[in-house]
Amino acid sequence: ANVRMLGSMTPESLHRPRIGIPWRTSQEEAERKRGKVQNYEDAVERAGGEPVLLPLTDSRSLERALDDLQGFLLPGSPADVDPKEYGRVNQGKSEPADGPRERTDRMILDHAFREKKPVLAICYGCQLLNVYQGGTLVQDLRSETGTKVAHRRSDLVPEPQDDPQHEVQFEGGSKLAALAGGADAKINSSHHQSIEKPGNALKITGVAKDGIVESVEWTGDSNWVVGVQWHPERMAGDPLAEKLFADFVSAAQAARRLPAAKS
Repeated sequence: ANVRMLGSMTPESLHRPRIGIPWRTSQEEAERKRGKVQNYEDAVERAGGEPVLLPLTDSRSLERALDDLQGFLLPGSPADVDPKEYGRVNQGKSEPADGPRERTDRMILDHAFREKKPVLAICYGCQLLNVYQGGTLVQDLRSETGTKVAHRRSDLVPEPQDDPQHEVQFEGGSKLAALAGGADAKINSSHHQSIEKPGNALKITGVAKDGIVESVEWTGDSNWVVGVQWHPERMAGDPLAEKLFADFVSAAQAARRLPAAKS
């Protein structure tokens, strides 16, 4: 019953790859607060996918749902990954962890890596992907790196209504450089943690001017796995954001055809 039915099953919806998106937080799931997770659903839908919201607190129905999905989007969250997960102590700047969300993302990643299904990991999702692969995080950018670049609204006084924006430089030959059509782009920013040491087989492919990691790409096999630190789901109409979702959804469409090719 956790499947989101988009109208009736039209021939078009039958061909849309189904993209699993876990709820952002266990509290939002409990209160059925769709506000921010809806941005991710809408972006997937615009790119030709069918979003399916996944429960954080019912691992049995989650397990049953995974096989029917062709790709996964790990969204942002106001929580932070538990520092114990990357061998650190909370320095007092890490937000309380959301255990059900962490467990759900790990189950999703276990499945996606095993079955070679694409993953787009955004902000918190990108950080969790990195920790899952054995990497570490900066717990608080301002206090640990001394950066002067605004990476979230509260870095600015007075605090603006909209996310600050800054440049990102992409590594030549990376997926993101290809999607951006060049070595740099302008992105929005809403985070206070970031990747410190990249996880196994995750390559840093984008950095801000202050050296903060903005994107990683999986190099372990041919599976499409990309983590971005910004929020493309809140950049409707932005060429890079649109291309990123479109590329992710078409990778999920291709993954869906793999079993047929094996026989």
